[in-house]
Amino acid sequence: MFGPISHTRLLRYAGLFTWGMVGVPLVYSQYVPAYGAEDQTMGRVGAGLLFASYLGFGACYWWLTRGLGRARPAWHDRGLLLVLTLFALAVSYFNGSGLGSILLMVAAGVIPWLLPAGSGVLLLLLSQLAVLPIYYGVFRMPLFEALMQSLLYGGFSMFIYVTSLVARQQAEAREEQRRLNAELRATRALLAESARVNERTRISRELHDLLGHHLTALSLNLEVASHMTEGRAQEHVRQANTLARLLLTDVREAVSQLRDASGGIDLSAALRPLADHVPSLDVELDIQAPLPIDDPERAHVVLRCTQEIITNAVRHAAGADRLAIRVWREDATIRLEARDNGEGAEGLVPGNGLRGMHERVQQCGGTLDIQTRKGAGFVLRLSIPASAPARPAIEGALP
Repeated sequence: MFGPISHTRLLRYAGLFTWGMVGVPLVYSQYVPAYGAEDQTMGRVGAGLLFASYLGFGACYWWLTRGLGRARPAWHDRGLLLVLTLFALAVSYFNGSGLGSILLMVAAGVIPWLLPAGSGVLLLLLSQLAVLPIYYGVFRMPLFEALMQSLLYGGFSMFIYVTSLVARQQAEAREEQRRLNAELRATRALLAESARVNERTRISRELHDLLGHHLTALSLNLEVASHMTEGRAQEHVRQANTLARLLLTDVREAVSQLRDASGGIDLSAALRPLADHVPSLDVELDIQAPLPIDDPERAHVVLRCTQEIITNAVRHAAGADRLAIRVWREDATIRLEARDNGEGAEGLVPGNGLRGMHERVQQCGGTLDIQTRKGAGFVLRLSIPASAPARPAIEGALP
């Protein structure tokens, strides 16, 4: 009846539900003065700040959980996480209750998706310590009781944090498994294409080397025999010689057809599995069909570069949700162009992935050009000779 709901969406819905339930006692406390502490009644300004903080928390939570685990968090998302924490503290301050601590528990479920483990634990501890002065100064609790209350909510928040952290690690493990499966399918398709081409080449070579040579020798022997015989025997020898020549012609035509039919490795069949079911990224793969390439090594380089482009877009392209990859053959060169719609960057700092890609391309005598600027995403252009002999890697800095 209902389709499967991802764990990130469940986390979002559970947090929004808890936020909605916290709003019930907030509204109740404003219309029932006897509710809670004796000094609960606030003026219009205090009530306005209270509900502004409450609604601000909900808006921040809704925005931060819009794409949990599907995109690399931007710097403003991490700043908004701090604002979310401040809104929760403000709810406790203006309402004079522990409802803000419940909202901090909701925020604890978001922290692992936006911050590294060390920074996340630090923010969690600081937010719980920030509640202690509210319990002690606003609620007029004894210091020990305020500390115990803070530790109690802190324990619940830590449990939620760890649960969310495990969910994030499982999501990353599933993504890694998906990436490896896509790589395996692409490699298997490449091997199947290579095996097909190699088998056709082997058969054509065997036909040429065995049958062709034997038929040539047979034709020469029959030619000699035709000069050594007379009468009806010579006529039959000449007919056999003619048939041998016709058979040799047929073998040569068969060999030529086998070589032409192999046509090289079809890259399109190997590249398409890489774009299947990529989370948080719509990969538009435009591949010339067919896209033959003779050298399996160059086909492998294009395959690995395409895989690295998709991986980099998922992990490092902030704000990117679309990646367009075009692969085509121009004369004797295989060309690839990739564009994402991310935020881009002012400068390019190549990591191990880009360095490895550059080295692979250089070994094939190709070129790699990467362009980026703030607000324009990344553009990568790659060209590799389709059949030129490979040359050794050139040491040097990345362009």
